[in-house]
Amino acid sequence: MTISTGQQYALAIDLGGTKVEAALVDPTGAVYAPSRFRAATGPQKSSDELALAVDEVLALALAALPADAQLLGVGIGSAGPINEAEGKVSPLNLPVWREYPLRDQVVASVPDGTPVTLRMDGICITLAEHWVGAGKGYNNVMGMIVSTGIGGGLILGGVTVSGPTGNAGHIGHVEVAGMEDPCPCGGAGCVEAVASGPNTVRWAREHGFQGSTGEELGAAYRAGDPVAIAAVEHAGRAIGQVIASATSLVDLDIVAIGGGFSHVTPDLFDHMRAAVARRRNFSFVTKVKIVPTGLSSDGPLIGAAALIHRSAVVA
Repeated sequence: MTISTGQQYALAIDLGGTKVEAALVDPTGAVYAPSRFRAATGPQKSSDELALAVDEVLALALAALPADAQLLGVGIGSAGPINEAEGKVSPLNLPVWREYPLRDQVVASVPDGTPVTLRMDGICITLAEHWVGAGKGYNNVMGMIVSTGIGGGLILGGVTVSGPTGNAGHIGHVEVAGMEDPCPCGGAGCVEAVASGPNTVRWAREHGFQGSTGEELGAAYRAGDPVAIAAVEHAGRAIGQVIASATSLVDLDIVAIGGGFSHVTPDLFDHMRAAVARRRNFSFVTKVKIVPTGLSSDGPLIGAAALIHRSAVVA
């Protein structure tokens, strides 16, 4: 897509467990390709190395701002938990950062007076779905990522829901009935511990599967391997149960699901829907639409930019 200069951009930053990425995004949700940069993160990195990675991608993206363009602000989506009020982050998979002042770091690196907004990455992905993805046109949306972990965010009544600390929508740490899988959060049976990509592969291996990746599990599923089929059903049922619980609580219109493991097979969605359909006497639950994401791999950056471009729906 060609983006003209002489317009307004938001600078988007997406911080996750394996990478940090930054780019300029225009008011239509299009990423300005020359401004897109990424750097590795990961649990093996020191705090200084993580801070340097953020500084590097931020500086490169900012330097790509066309001379006649305006920077409206910076939106940051971070893996959680976060401390929204203080602008601090404590990503579970970046253990050296606990209450790290990420917003202050970014404020110090951009022109004085530039607005900088931080939210949990699940809220950002939901904003992107609501703006240009599968949730467009709906007022009550849950966005989900099913990948190495499971995360999510909520838009209710057309505005985001953050809660007092900024961590509302942490769907990955809702427990699944009858499951006892230990979770890094300290709980047991969290849907992330049961149905993320790596944990679904782990379950399959415990039942005789010989592969080690989600891609191999998907190939085995398509080949009719009974253990792979059972593993996908196990994961889909668990995810569907927490979607049903979330819909019972907040009356959702639609759940849009992305992330690498969500593509393992379209049948994963059928198992989710079947789990929700068991609430047959609650029509307000069974009506919820469960659909694949409408976003490309740009989704996290689009969502971070939406914190600036779509600030009217950010609570």
